[in-house]
Amino acid sequence: MAGILDLLDSDLGKSIISGVAGQTGQSENKTNELLTMALPVLTQAMRRNASTPDGAQGLLSALSNKHDGSILDNLGDLFQGGVNADVLQDGDKILGHVLGSKQQNVTSALSQKSGVDASSVAQILQVAAPLLMGLLGKQTRQQNVSSQSGMEGLLGGLLKNNSQPKEQSFLESILDADGDGSVIDDVAGMVLGGNNKKSGGLGGLLGGLFGKR
Repeated sequence: MAGILDLLDSDLGKSIISGVAGQTGQSENKTNELLTMALPVLTQAMRRNASTPDGAQGLLSALSNKHDGSILDNLGDLFQGGVNADVLQDGDKILGHVLGSKQQNVTSALSQKSGVDASSVAQILQVAAPLLMGLLGKQTRQQNVSSQSGMEGLLGGLLKNNSQPKEQSFLESILDADGDGSVIDDVAGMVLGGNNKKSGGLGGLLGGLFGKR
């Protein structure tokens, strides 16, 4: 199974990047860079949620009902004339459920790293969340996933390009930031590739991961 970052190199991924860029007024390069950072974070957050029976069941229920993957079948219609407000509202609900109190922390850290203003980052995340759920919906059906272990395995497979301990540390750090200014500075500067000497190599590693496209 392809990893979540491989998606952005596919024809589908390129359509997503182009559509999201048009929706937010950002360049395709900036949008690609931001999605390359954001998608693993959202996937890891879903994986954490699925590590409990209730969380896994809630995700499976959502995927078997509303998020069946059909959103990916008509991307031209989705982005033509701007993304429907219902999709953005759905994305906001997904983010609230998946990230909880960490939503603003994640938005702030991604904004600082990418140089994209926080409101545009928030909108990109709103669009990305239903698309990610659609991808999971398709994968769930293709692989006949119906259990917590199957759901965790599916999400782990999507994160296979992020399987190294230091990369997992990045994902956990951005999700665990408590929101005070100094921690966000550490997340954005230390973990997301700044020059802080405390980075212990994370900056270079993640710069390679996120800067290769």
